[in-house]
Amino acid sequence: MPRDFRKIIAWQKADDLAYDVYLATNQFFPKEEQFGLTSQIRRAVVSVAANIAEGFGRPTTADFLRFLGYSQGSLSEVEYYLHLARRLEYFSDEVYQNLEAKRAETGRTLTGFVRAVRKQGKS
Repeated sequence: MPRDFRKIIAWQKADDLAYDVYLATNQFFPKEEQFGLTSQIRRAVVSVAANIAEGFGRPTTADFLRFLGYSQGSLSEVEYYLHLARRLEYFSDEVYQNLEAKRAETGRTLTGFVRAVRKQGKS
């Protein structure tokens, strides 16, 4: 296990996704969404990386796994918000596909990390 949460690949991918979502919502979302969908998707995407970081600082593997679960839940929220933004035509197909691919890759990496933490916690 790394000694710094910033070395966790799942955290790095979540951090990159948050950055990309911030840029995309700033560029493509209408200003009237500032306190609506923009706020919701940003809160959810930041929560993914933040919960990995917070869980990493917890004293037990069980605590860490609980926070990793929160990250997975937030990532599911992001999936829905990206879908809704596309339906509302805030994103082009290309922008949506790019963000959704990054979200899916973050999810796969996070799932693999959860498995590794569980396995390490049992040994």
